[in-house]
Amino acid sequence: MLKLINAGLGRTGTTSLKVALDRLGLGPSFHMFDIVGDAERLRQWEKIVCDGERPDWAAVFDGYRSAVDGPCAVYYRQISEAFPDAKVILTVRDAESWYRSTHDTLYQFALRSAANPPEPGSPQARLFRVTSTMVWDGLFGGRFSDKDHAIEVYHRHNEDVVRALGADRVLVYDVQQGWEPLCAHLGVEVPQEEFPRTNDTASMRQRIARAAGAPAAAG
Repeated sequence: MLKLINAGLGRTGTTSLKVALDRLGLGPSFHMFDIVGDAERLRQWEKIVCDGERPDWAAVFDGYRSAVDGPCAVYYRQISEAFPDAKVILTVRDAESWYRSTHDTLYQFALRSAANPPEPGSPQARLFRVTSTMVWDGLFGGRFSDKDHAIEVYHRHNEDVVRALGADRVLVYDVQQGWEPLCAHLGVEVPQEEFPRTNDTASMRQRIARAAGAPAAAG
């Protein structure tokens, strides 16, 4: 049963949030990495994203206590309706740095896959189909390369989350703020150790290269 939903787009500290939530006892936390590394889960999300299947959200997130990154940001309305008691966090960061980080990591996977299509039916091809349908052609309307448009979509998404779910339910949160606002929102004590900082641009490029079946240097 999900206790927390993150509606922030990728590259807004979602991996650091995942690690933090695990530390606070809200794990396991669902992340896009769970789709990348699991053929059955990838097939499940293909049906949801590409085929328009209406899922049983309780079954989709069975075994998880929180959900961050990836599809959660796009399907936050449906997921929050399925788990009305779940707390919601909207991770944010400076729009310029968000665009640069996304362009230099996630978008490069999309560009490489479009220029050199992976083997039809391969995990790489299926992952590209899901991310293109959901994010690049979906959320950004095929115009992510237009920086001004992408940043406008980013701001609109963040505003829509707060408007749709209500400011009293949503914590707008920059992971640079550390433990305090997160723990206050969750009603838990602040840990003694430093807040986790993970998945910088360099490490994300390596992850994407592995997902694309390419050497890390390709990033």
